[in-house]
Amino acid sequence: MRLSFSDRKSTAETKLIQTKQRGENMKIKMMAAAAVVGGLAAVSMPASAHHAFSAEFDANLPIALRGPITRVEWINPHSWIHLENTNEDGSKQLWMVEGGTPNTLLRRGINRDSLQIGAEIIVTGYQSKDRLCTPECRGNGRDITFPDGRKLFMGSSGTGAPTDGSDPGDR
Repeated sequence: MRLSFSDRKSTAETKLIQTKQRGENMKIKMMAAAAVVGGLAAVSMPASAHHAFSAEFDANLPIALRGPITRVEWINPHSWIHLENTNEDGSKQLWMVEGGTPNTLLRRGINRDSLQIGAEIIVTGYQSKDRLCTPECRGNGRDITFPDGRKLFMGSSGTGAPTDGSDPGDR
């Protein structure tokens, strides 16, 4: 059987259309797979990974803590400085104070060498809404003041924390 020119053209066009359809179907399948993988990744992340200031801390509960550093955690999404605060009555209380990301602190001049275990610091910030202190009280730090008088901003901008001029990014 011999195909005429128009029949051969029709067959070639049909194959081209089928190839394009397979390509479009493959694109749709790839996009659907990417959406599923992305959705699973989002679902598998811890819900407490990151939060706005107002979700956990109270702008009406300012804190001023003074004491030696007992531990420092350089973890994302927030760093944590643990210290033993001495209350006015002389009693001791353990606090864990949230700061910005380790990268943010490094850019602001706070590094592992500046936060030595046992170093006396003053931290100002805000207490957690739950006010629980078991096993440690929790707060969100704004500033660290070192014994030599240096003061560094340790908060994380744009989280909803009150603006008080401590953050160079506050306008």
